[in-house]
Amino acid sequence: MSLVAERVPAAAHAARRPAHRALRALWFWIKRYLPPELAGTATMLVAGVAVAAAAAPAIVIGLVGTAAENIGFYSVAAITVWREQRVNFPDDGMLRRARRVAVLLVLEFGPAELLDTFLVRPVALTLAVHLLPDIALGLIVGKLAADVVFYVLAATAFRVTEKTGVRGEAPATQV
Repeated sequence: MSLVAERVPAAAHAARRPAHRALRALWFWIKRYLPPELAGTATMLVAGVAVAAAAAPAIVIGLVGTAAENIGFYSVAAITVWREQRVNFPDDGMLRRARRVAVLLVLEFGPAELLDTFLVRPVALTLAVHLLPDIALGLIVGKLAADVVFYVLAATAFRVTEKTGVRGEAPATQV
């Protein structure tokens, strides 16, 4: 009887582990990318609506929205990586840490950003702004479409830098 009593809680606990691991991984990605996303979205909306108010064509709105989103996103992303590296390499000086941050940003986002900035995002924003009746809605829909492509590439690149040890101590993703 005691064997059955011991196995049930252990089996129930084991069944919960994958769900718990998935939630931890999801929480990690939310903490990592939500702040830059909020900053990027805000700057994209402000700039995109402003140029639309000046009667700019959809392509200009798409290009300005792309540039503004990059400024907002990478301002916050750089701070995030700086803090990560300050913890992982506390003895590094400011210049060395700045170089590490620049390299890590390029490794994590470079390939995704090239495709995103020069093709996917401007096209997605332009088409959505052109096809939808509201500029802000078009910017949001276009952004979400572009984000799918961007994050498949960026998250993969992040995991590669994490698994290869380029980032230093691995953050608590453990997935």
